[in-house]
Amino acid sequence: MKLLLVAVGQRLPGWADEAYADYAKRFPPELRLELKAVKTESRQSGKPVDALMAAEAQRIEAAIPRGARRIVLDERGTRVTTVQLAERLKAWQMDGRDAALLVGGPDGLDPALRASADESLRLSDLTLPHAFVRVMLAEALYRAWTLSIGHPYHRE
Repeated sequence: MKLLLVAVGQRLPGWADEAYADYAKRFPPELRLELKAVKTESRQSGKPVDALMAAEAQRIEAAIPRGARRIVLDERGTRVTTVQLAERLKAWQMDGRDAALLVGGPDGLDPALRASADESLRLSDLTLPHAFVRVMLAEALYRAWTLSIGHPYHRE
């Protein structure tokens, strides 16, 4: 199974790329974490926000493998603890499909894309920079996986 982090935005600070890569390489071959960064629509184009999000949604759709579970990261999503995320991760693995975790651009995700999701998760009550989101999500997924296999990384 693959965990795909499909995120709007291609240029992040080096520290964020390095931190994300550090967590991604820790996953076992049977549960790979892969980043698919898609281009942000230019906010200088004069297009309305809904058109910008729709253009980004098309790029996100193109990056999601057919049949993959869609998990939207959204401020209105369900709050989960690390234990609950570990349980969800196990369920996603049992489902047998790849799981695509979707992170929108500066204005969020297109409403139609949000509506197409299998589930919606909230990473934090805080508004976070995209660089932090990628790193925090990679760490949270890694922590959930270690918890599910009894690895001592996570402590209750």
